[in-house]
Amino acid sequence: MKKINVAVAVILNKENKVLVAKRHDHLHQGGKWEFPGGKIEENESAKEALFREIAEEVGLAIQQASPMMVLDYDYGDKLVSLNVWTVTDFIGEAIGAEDQEIRWIAR
Repeated sequence: MKKINVAVAVILNKENKVLVAKRHDHLHQGGKWEFPGGKIEENESAKEALFREIAEEVGLAIQQASPMMVLDYDYGDKLVSLNVWTVTDFIGEAIGAEDQEIRWIAR
């Protein structure tokens, strides 16, 4: 089974709330809440993917990001390597740029 490399952001706002997004029902693990992010392309670093994916998905320009952890998870039908980053500084207002529901929630 091929491993899928993903960059994921734990985005904290000034009120110390974290941004989550709801996966579209037709996607793998659809209907579940997740930290925003996405696949790391072949010629892209995890950090480059993180900045690109967050801009595409939630309309934020990351100013500060720090690696938190790498977590490998076997879903049974997919093996995913989550490159998790903490984002503490960004520009913009979060939006569901892909028509997904988003929320700022208490940690």
